[in-house]
Amino acid sequence: MTCLIGLVAALLFGSLVSDAKTDAKYGWDTQVNCAAVDAHVAGLDPYYVKNLKDTNYSYPYLPVTLDVLRPICAGGLLLPHYRGLFLAIALLCGLLLPGIDAGRSTLRDVALRVLFTVGGFLGFEWTLASGNFVIFTGLLTAVSLALLLPSGLPAAQNELAFPPRMIGAALLGLLLSFKLIFFPIVASLYLLPLPRPRKITLIAIAAAMFALPILVSMTFYADLFHSWLSAISGQIAGQHSVAFDERTPSFFVLSLDLAKRLGPADARPLAFALYAVCVLGILTPLIMTVVRSMGGYGTSSRMSFPMRLDCWLIEHPREATRLTAISMYALYLCSPRLKEYAFFELAIYAAVLIAGLRSAAIAIILVCAIGLPAIASILGNAFMDGFGPLSAAIIFFGTVLLDFGALKNPGYGDEGEPASLVEPHDKACLSQG
Repeated sequence: MTCLIGLVAALLFGSLVSDAKTDAKYGWDTQVNCAAVDAHVAGLDPYYVKNLKDTNYSYPYLPVTLDVLRPICAGGLLLPHYRGLFLAIALLCGLLLPGIDAGRSTLRDVALRVLFTVGGFLGFEWTLASGNFVIFTGLLTAVSLALLLPSGLPAAQNELAFPPRMIGAALLGLLLSFKLIFFPIVASLYLLPLPRPRKITLIAIAAAMFALPILVSMTFYADLFHSWLSAISGQIAGQHSVAFDERTPSFFVLSLDLAKRLGPADARPLAFALYAVCVLGILTPLIMTVVRSMGGYGTSSRMSFPMRLDCWLIEHPREATRLTAISMYALYLCSPRLKEYAFFELAIYAAVLIAGLRSAAIAIILVCAIGLPAIASILGNAFMDGFGPLSAAIIFFGTVLLDFGALKNPGYGDEGEPASLVEPHDKACLSQG
């Protein structure tokens, strides 16, 4: 395993060096974002591309972000030096991520998380090339996961662990407001090993913080908010827009391609139907894994299924925490507009899970999600132009689910009895109804 990790790291390093030597203009997203900030400072409407200097791309984020990003773009120093800063932030993300496997993280676990953060699905490589600000939401994601998914079993039921989780939920809501389509991730918080009122509280905090930037933009940036709506809906003629049919390695674009090949005059209805099938193809195995892990837990007590689920999650905190991370990953993967740089943030959710897997699963993931994409990048193959990242992400998801299902602990009591013979005994669990 050590040799494999070293080999994959070498391939990743070679891929990054190969990109650095390529004679290409990098950092176009950083240029767009900072040009929008400069236009806003100058009193111009940044949602009209004609007001942005040296770019043909539009600014897609909420108006309030123009003032949030102003310190980052101040002085015009970011664009010339962003590559080193982005690399440092990516490494920091890997170091901040929690280890949700049993026991304390080893040096190998930390190395795996850092390696996957920087190399998973080529997401960081594309972030580095484009200069997209997903690097900053990725940092917030790592901090949020560290607060929401504390390492070790004792913290899962410790009273002192809830206030940090509230902060983590607030951070999660804020960063999801930067890219609105990823909001369903907050539903994953229900799988945390906490009493139901506390889980609902975390979801409410995340939802409130998600809505806060939207409300601030509507209230204090009213004119710009209307321009933002026009820009993202493609109503401003003659400029780039963030329409759903833009080429991205996502399930929706894959469904749209399939629908067009089938030949109906209007491919959109069929595309949405196929997209729903793809989403169900991801979420259904996840739901089945949860139900199978519970087994017959608590059936003789005649509790409702939601109550049985709550009790099982509380009494199996390690499995519940891992399922929370898996569901976050699955919901992110199902986004209809999963762009190339978004795979960097997806790799952060994945990196939380990789260290706790069995060696065979880790080997499969390292080869498919880092090794082969890195080789394709070194050889100059267009891995990011098709559905290569999506395929690697699906392989990761399937491997994680299979590994979870192979564990001996989920669905069993402390003494190894089948779940159908084990009744809930946690007072906090039984009293929440």
